[in-house]
Amino acid sequence: MPKIIWMSDLHFSAKRPVQGYDTHARVRAAVRFILDHHPDAAACVITGDMADRGTGVDYRALQTLLSDLTMPVHPMVGNHDDRVALRAVFPLPQDAMDSFVQYRVDLKGTVLLCLDTQKAGSDAGAFCEARMAWLKAQLAEADGSILVFVHHPPMALGLPTQDLDCMQNGEAFLESLRPYRGRMHLCAGHVHRPVTGTYRGIAFTTARSITYQAPNPQPAWDWSSFHPAPEAPSLSVIESNLDGVIIQHQQFCDAALGAF
Repeated sequence: MPKIIWMSDLHFSAKRPVQGYDTHARVRAAVRFILDHHPDAAACVITGDMADRGTGVDYRALQTLLSDLTMPVHPMVGNHDDRVALRAVFPLPQDAMDSFVQYRVDLKGTVLLCLDTQKAGSDAGAFCEARMAWLKAQLAEADGSILVFVHHPPMALGLPTQDLDCMQNGEAFLESLRPYRGRMHLCAGHVHRPVTGTYRGIAFTTARSITYQAPNPQPAWDWSSFHPAPEAPSLSVIESNLDGVIIQHQQFCDAALGAF
């Protein structure tokens, strides 16, 4: 059963705080935790918003921090990322799609499908016909357990503010997953809150941010009144095989670390 480290929404910035947090401190703490507790992990997947402004300076500084990890790091794009700048710093598998940060990773008994849900100029996500065709081909030939990683959730999660910016063509995306739902788990970022459940028989989990957390949905809030919740971040540890998927959300620092 391979062990996969899952991080999301680093919003890393090389030169400035983000939402009142030192992103260097948060990433360093996550890396130390992984090395101390999970050096045996087979891979580390980061489900997008790796950098807050998507600049080459940010990606290079982030890559330096992540280079201490002993397992391969698999980057993904979110709405804050820049595909070209990310690919210039973080290598992708040779068979990755040419125009997207979308690729497959094969582990013993488990296939990781790292998908690109970015929609240019929008905080919401999308999944075009080319990306969908690639996904369907990979699903059809995948043996064993399947972990599908996305930045934008393809369904509403009961988070009114974040649900406005989910994957816009999520129904078609979910329909492509349905034939594999008995051996597939969907892992999503973007919402900065931990949510888990099933949707039309598809098991899914969302992750906390490495840097800052979104408030609970009640009392109601919007982006004009947004302020990060005073909650500690966590990363996730996934173990997967045909018997099932186990995901543990593990706190790697306290809420005050890196706060200004």
